[in-house]
Order: sequence, then structure tokens, then C-alpha cells
Amino acid sequence: MKDGELYFKTEAGKREIQDRALRLPAALRSILLMVDGQRGQAQLRELMTGLRAPDDAIEQLVVKGLIQRGDGTPSATAPVEVPAKAPAEISTAAPTATPIKAPIDVPAAALPALPGAINVPADFGNYRRLYNFVTDAVGRHLGLKGYFMQLKVERCADVDALLELLPEVATALTKAKDHAFASEWLVRARAEVRS
Repeated sequence: MKDGELYFKTEAGKREIQDRALRLPAALRSILLMVDGQRGQAQLRELMTGLRAPDDAIEQLVVKGLIQRGDGTPSATAPVEVPAKAPAEISTAAPTATPIKAPIDVPAAALPALPGAINVPADFGNYRRLYNFVTDAVGRHLGLKGYFMQLKVERCADVDALLELLPEVATALTKAKDHAFASEWLVRARAEVRS
């Protein structure tokens, strides 16, 4: 399967998992949870049948901006909307120079949080690696039974929370596979966090 055939949660989709702002119907929310960058359209449609989701569930999530098809990175060629100006509003004058002010050293902690700003933890690289590792295991080995486990993964906001969840994921993997597999997985999962 090509990367372009896979579906990924957008940042808006990840926020929706956390805050439920859109109040999605249960079936749509379930499909959103199962979108993990490991499943293509055919696999998601198979899950939709088991969840009794509407036939256009994937399309609804794409239109709402909660999932996207591709490699999970924002498209560099995405169209940018530029408001049209009437011919009278278009200036032919040369742009005026804006004076450049010297930067002021202000500690980041002293700056107010911007509305809608995303708080990126210092260990984001570790978080992303471990999140992907756990999500991959849940999707590959637990399948639809991993729905509730994926909910718990999505609630983990930092590396420490993911690390606390690892034994529970290993227990689920023991039931789905075997103890040796789960033990090896747990060691590899902890190795994903680099100091």
C-alpha cells in the first residue's frame, strides 16, 4: 500500500479526540479514533461495517478537516486563499519600508499563551516516537478490540503518561498474541524514549 493511500488524523482531528468540541456521532468518533496512519480506505471501510458507521464516514471526516489522506504532513502545495481586490484597491506605489526593531530578550515563560496555541512539550520527539510505536501495536495486533486502548493512548498528553500506559498495552498484547511477544514489545517500547 502506498503512503498516499493511508489516512492520518490532522491536528484538528487530534484536538477533537481530546475535547469533543464537534460532538461527533459515536460511529464517526470511532472511525476517527481508528485512523492511525496504518490503515487505508479499504481497511477503514471494513471497520465502518462493524461499527455501523454511515457509508460516507471517511468523506465526512475529511470534509470536517479531521483526517487527511497522504503521509500526514501538511501539503506544501495546498492552495492558499487570497482575498480578491477590486482594481481600484490595487496599489502601484512602491512598498514602504517598515523599521526593524531590535529583539527583546523575554523569557518564554513570561509570555502570555496565545489563544488556540499548541503547547509543544520539550520532549515532543520522544512523545511522537512512543505514540507512533504504541498506536502501531494497537492497530496491528488488537484491531477493533483495541478501540478502548486507542482512546487511552489519545488521552496521553506527554511521554510520562504514555510510559504509564505501556504495561496495560502489554497485558492486552499478551491476550492477543502471547507473553513472549508482549514482553519483547514492552522492552522495545521503553527503548523508544531516548534521553
